[in-house]
Amino acid sequence: MSRPRVRIYTDGSCIGNPGPGGWGAVLLCDGKSREISGGEKNTTNNRMELTAALSALRALQKPCEVDFYTDSQYLKQGITCWLAQWKKRNWRTSARQPVKNSDLWRALDDARGGHRIRWHWVRGHAGDHGNERADKLARGAVPEARRW
Repeated sequence: MSRPRVRIYTDGSCIGNPGPGGWGAVLLCDGKSREISGGEKNTTNNRMELTAALSALRALQKPCEVDFYTDSQYLKQGITCWLAQWKKRNWRTSARQPVKNSDLWRALDDARGGHRIRWHWVRGHAGDHGNERADKLARGAVPEARRW
């Protein structure tokens, strides 16, 4: 049985860093689209980028073939280059400091689960429709977070 093919676009946003932030994700599969978003009253941009990715992967209900698009080098490099070494060093950086946002990195590592994911970096604010929509969702989630 073949796995569903899904395209995911995510983005995070923050007013101030730290400050109120939002995240957004667009999931596309078989001509259908699902959008999810949320926010926090006191967070960082990197935490919102990771939360968007985590929320998108958790939204998948069965193992999928995923093309994952992000404009965050922090997310892309972290998941494809740094994560394995952090785990080997018991969640420490090469400078032996605790990995920032390790709670989200651990959850994201778990959420990858049975999915086959190809990670893609896209330039933000460069006209990529999926990225632009995820950005709009993330920015739109910030005002709700500011009302808390």
